[in-house]
Amino acid sequence: MNNLDGRGQGKSAATPPAADRNANSRALFSRACDVTPGGVNSPVRAFRGVGGDPFFVDRALGSRLWDADGNEYIDYVLSWGPMILGHAHPAVVQAVADAASRGTSYGAPTGVEVELAEAVRGFFPSMERLRFVNSGTEATMSAVRLARGYTGRELILKFDGCYHGHGDSFLVKAGSGVATLGLPNSPGVPEELSKLTLTAPFNDLEAVETTFRAYAGTIACVILEPVVGNAGFIAPDDGFLQALRRITEADGALLVFDEVMTGFRVAPGGAQERFGVRPDLTTLGKVIGGGLPVGAYGGRREVMDWIAPVGPVYQAGTLSGNPLAMAAGLAQLRILRDEDPYPLLEARTRRLVEGLLANAAERGVPASGGSYGSMWGVFFAAGPVRSFDDAKTSDVETFRRFYHALLRRGVFFAPSAYEAGFMSTAHTEQDVEETISRARDALDEALA
Repeated sequence: MNNLDGRGQGKSAATPPAADRNANSRALFSRACDVTPGGVNSPVRAFRGVGGDPFFVDRALGSRLWDADGNEYIDYVLSWGPMILGHAHPAVVQAVADAASRGTSYGAPTGVEVELAEAVRGFFPSMERLRFVNSGTEATMSAVRLARGYTGRELILKFDGCYHGHGDSFLVKAGSGVATLGLPNSPGVPEELSKLTLTAPFNDLEAVETTFRAYAGTIACVILEPVVGNAGFIAPDDGFLQALRRITEADGALLVFDEVMTGFRVAPGGAQERFGVRPDLTTLGKVIGGGLPVGAYGGRREVMDWIAPVGPVYQAGTLSGNPLAMAAGLAQLRILRDEDPYPLLEARTRRLVEGLLANAAERGVPASGGSYGSMWGVFFAAGPVRSFDDAKTSDVETFRRFYHALLRRGVFFAPSAYEAGFMSTAHTEQDVEETISRARDALDEALA
């Protein structure tokens, strides 16, 4: 890892880290803890899943982050997925600057909202109509409300370890920070509301069929991450998504794909393109805003026409369709459409996972992992990891030691054993090979 000054000049990676290499971040964290619960504005940032204190980011460019102490990191978190072009891509930055120069919010429609909606539908034909919101959580909450309104049913079915934001209905056996902190459910969610959320293990088709037999005609929707990213990277079994499509259609329930992580990642058109399954509703997140706060939900025309003002299901937002987010998202999606970086992204992502697994195999450490497109993950578990229960068998203690050893070597993975990683077009072949090499040394340190 390089300790850099503001001009990007610094010591070589072989230089031992100084004793005070995180002094500024520690000072900021101390101040933050005085004004913010846990010192962070989203729980997983607190590093509770790996121990220690978080570093505070000063700036980012391309595949790299620099913290408040000038330490440089190759970044595989990428703001939890949306920075598919890397940080501060010139076209995205210019689009935001141009939009800001015309005003930051209007509370009225803009042409760029229409352009971005058309661009999203070009990638996701199943989203015949869509509505922009301000986050992935808003998107999933709104999609479930719509599903309940459209079907006249109250129950929903989700999968253990899948995280769909912090809406009340979703904080039952959830993944992401909920899993990282070891919280089975969340206080503050009324028990009566929790009873409306049914759960099943991911990839357990028999459990789904049993649930639908027991609750026939009363389930509004099945919502899932079609490739789980919030419990680590977990791929669907062959035929699993197709079976969910058949089951929901037969029962009259809606199928909702939460593609906040998988959208534009596992394929240009998300998991539904990769696996050839057309859901009734889709939710998308930050990637359609170039990293700015945004989300969207959309689907079949006849379902979406239940949303106000044309239908009775109410959903609104003053900042929905914010012009800065719309401009950034449109700039990013145009590049993805015109340059088609997906073959290279997929190859580099696969090489990273293969290298990490080879490091573990050489040292006799049980490990498994995989990737689709530019989304990936590795568990310290023999595998195969097909569900959240399988993921929980991974060696979290080794991961914690490995994580900090890797961080000291200038590589930033998600600070949890239960999160997927991401690749960007800014990551070079050299970045990947350096990461594999540094990970080899970090694993040796973790095992010492």
